[in-house]
Amino acid sequence: MSRKSEGGGPVPAGGWLEGDQQRAWLAYSRVQLRLAYEMNRQLLADSGMSLPDYDVLTALSVADGGRMQVTVLAAQIGWERSRVSHHVRRMSARGLVTCGLSAADRRVTEVALTGRGRQAQEEAAPGHVDLVRRLFFGGLPEGLVGPLGEALESVYANIIEKGSLPPPVDWHPTEG
Repeated sequence: MSRKSEGGGPVPAGGWLEGDQQRAWLAYSRVQLRLAYEMNRQLLADSGMSLPDYDVLTALSVADGGRMQVTVLAAQIGWERSRVSHHVRRMSARGLVTCGLSAADRRVTEVALTGRGRQAQEEAAPGHVDLVRRLFFGGLPEGLVGPLGEALESVYANIIEKGSLPPPVDWHPTEG
């Protein structure tokens, strides 16, 4: 049975977020949206690549042989397979990656980092890291980096367990 709010619309089964939950969620939402904007702006200005380009290149740069199946890459960066396919095609046209059938399994499409892509990621990384340090870690009071990391790892584990995308291939939940 769906409850109705004062305005007549449906109410979530557990009620609306209130108090500390609402405050934390709104703070996270503001940080995530603004930080993504700032990272994308910085990457475009400094290296001509977008944040999605950087996410793909970074995932491939740490992958075995600099290559991944499209479905594995999608799970790794948290995108739908179709979004990855379209995006890597555009990146391939710019020479940052190659896309093709896997030598090991011709039914599978694989994405590989090119020398140009590796160089672009390596050249973009210092500015990106500086921005993250300045905007994200520069805003944290001393002593909260560790607890924030633990909290975010717990949230991520819950998303992996209860979300709709498959877990990344390197996902190993920590024993709590």
